[in-house]
Amino acid sequence: MEEISMNANPLKRKPILKSAPLLAAALLLLLGFSAGAQKFAYVDTQYILQNVPEYNTAQNRIDALTIEWQKEIEAKFAEIEKMYRDYQNEAILLPEEMKRRREEEIIGKEREVKELQQKRFGQNGDLFKKREELIKPIQEKIYAALEEVATSGNYAVIFDKASGATMLYTNPRFDISEEVLTKMGYAF
Repeated sequence: MEEISMNANPLKRKPILKSAPLLAAALLLLLGFSAGAQKFAYVDTQYILQNVPEYNTAQNRIDALTIEWQKEIEAKFAEIEKMYRDYQNEAILLPEEMKRRREEEIIGKEREVKELQQKRFGQNGDLFKKREELIKPIQEKIYAALEEVATSGNYAVIFDKASGATMLYTNPRFDISEEVLTKMGYAF
């Protein structure tokens, strides 16, 4: 009876072992060339926005609305504060039923103002909607120009310097913000 050894034919394994470093080197070389061929750039969207007149106009409009709505709310809170002071001054003279009605009236007014504040400045409030209405078309215009520049320049990735992404060093020659502005029709 013949014993079968696991190493019965050592010659069959050697070519694989000999070719493994060659395959690894070829793979690394191929990956190195493909990674080196990718182009990267960055933009500063804050800079771009500051140089788009429509954005400045929209931002001024949003700021004006914010001030108007804030004044409206502050006036209502001042009215409630006056109602409360008057109530405190008269509380000693008022019967219990009248006290209760005045307290409910003050609490109701306060609730209304808080609801108005939420309606104006809340998560999906009027300010959010107005900002989206005025700013979103400008952002879409920037994105379209950015996409055009990226496609024509064969950029694999474009970073945004203003987005808070950590960029420890940026070489100004890779900043394509001016190209994006030019593509949008704002040449400086």
